[in-house]
Amino acid sequence: MHDPDFPPPAGLGRRLLGLVIDWAVASAISAGFFDYDPMATLAVFAVMTVAMVGTLSATIGHVVVGIAVRTPGRGPAGPLRALVRTVLLCLVIPAVVWTGDGRGLHDVAAGTTITKIR
Repeated sequence: MHDPDFPPPAGLGRRLLGLVIDWAVASAISAGFFDYDPMATLAVFAVMTVAMVGTLSATIGHVVVGIAVRTPGRGPAGPLRALVRTVLLCLVIPAVVWTGDGRGLHDVAAGTTITKIR
């Protein structure tokens, strides 16, 4: 059931493709600067995600697939929500456990959702 306080969430396909794009960008940066060290890749992904979601409410992958991170009323995520959401996303489990309205537990904890922008 969709939470009426939030815009409808974007489909799983867009969300996964956006994540794959973001991970590919982080992997390329990690390969170029850190010899593709797994922890460096995760750190690059996390910093990139916090910075972009905190300021633009979307990562590179989100923009490519036409989605954004929003709060109730379609407001921007902001830095604190971006930090909470990203830390939980990097822990993986909260991101793969979803509520009935299609939001991951990382989004529930941060008070956000991923919605289509086009």
